Amino acid sequence: MSDNTSSMAISERESRRNAFLSSTPGLLLFATTSCLLWGSAFPCTKIGNVLFGIGAAATSSQLLFAGVRFTIAGCMVIAFMSAKRGRPLVPRVTDWKAILCLSLFQTVLQYGLFYPGLSRSSGVASSIIESSASFVVIVLAALVFRQEKLTSRKVLGCLAGFAGVLLVNLKPGGSLGFSPIGEGLVFLSTIAAAMSSCLIRELSKRHDAVLLSGWQFLVGGVVLTIIGIAAGGHLAPSRPAALALLAYMGFISAAAYTLWSMLLSANPVSRVAVFGFMNPVFGVLLSAILLNETSALNPLAAAAALVLVSAGIVIVNRMSGKGARNA
Repeated sequence: MSDNTSSMAISERESRRNAFLSSTPGLLLFATTSCLLWGSAFPCTKIGNVLFGIGAAATSSQLLFAGVRFTIAGCMVIAFMSAKRGRPLVPRVTDWKAILCLSLFQTVLQYGLFYPGLSRSSGVASSIIESSASFVVIVLAALVFRQEKLTSRKVLGCLAGFAGVLLVNLKPGGSLGFSPIGEGLVFLSTIAAAMSSCLIRELSKRHDAVLLSGWQFLVGGVVLTIIGIAAGGHLAPSRPAALALLAYMGFISAAAYTLWSMLLSANPVSRVAVFGFMNPVFGVLLSAILLNETSALNPLAAAAALVLVSAGIVIVNRMSGKGARNA
C-alpha cells in the first residue's frame, strides 16, 4: 500500500512539473535561463583558451578542454540529482542504449565537429551557422521524426529569429565564406545538435530526461577527453581562476542542458527550439560586456535583433488550446 501511495505521489509531482514546464511562464523562465547560460559560454570559452594556454589552432587541446568540461557537467548533474532524490542516479540496463545514442549526437559529434570547424572559420560565420540549428530542429522534428507538423507560422518565426541573428552578427563591409573543413564542419555540428533535440523529445517518453542528460554528458565528456589526449592535447592552467572558470563552464552545460531537456520532454520541439535564436544574441551582448568588445557592438542592431528574435519566439509559440500545442 505504501508503495502505491509513493508511486502516486511521484506521479502527481511529475504531472505538476510537466504542467509548469508546458506553461508560458515556465517555458519563458527555463528557456531564457538556458540561453543566457549558453550565451555566456561564448566569451567564457575565449577567456578559458587564454587561461589554459590553448592556441586558436590547437584543436586537440580544445577537444580536451571540452571533454573535461562535459565530464564535470555530467558529474554535477548526477551528484545533484542523486542528493535531491535521496538515491543514486544510476541508469538501468534499458537506459544505456538511449544514453549512448544521445551522447553520440549531443556531445561527441556536436562538439567534436564544432571545435575543429570553429578554428578554421570566422566567429561571425560560425555564430550564424550555429543559429540555424533552431530551424533544422523544427524541420527534422516535422519531416524525419514526425513529431509535429511544419506550419507556415513555424517557418515565419524561424525566419524572423534567423534575421535577428544575422543583424547582430554582420558587420559593415563584412563577407562570409564557406570552407568544407571550416564552416562545413560547423554546419554538420548543428545537424548533430538538432538531432539530439529531437532524440531527447523521443527518448524522454521512455526514459528519465534528467538521467539521460547527466549520463550522456559523462560518457561524451570522457570520450572527448580520451580523443583530446590521444591527439596530443594538453591543458596548462595559468592561475586558480582557470579552474574556477572550468567549473563554471561545467555548470553552464549541466544546468542549461538539463533545463532544456526537461522543456523538450514536456513541449513540442518547435516551441522550445525557437528560443535557440537567443543564444548568439546573448553571446554577442555578453562578449561585449565580459571581453570589453563594446566597439564591435551596434546598440541599434542589437536592439533590433532582440525584437526580431522575440517576434520569432512569439510567432512560433502563438498557439491556443491543447491541439495546437501538440501539432
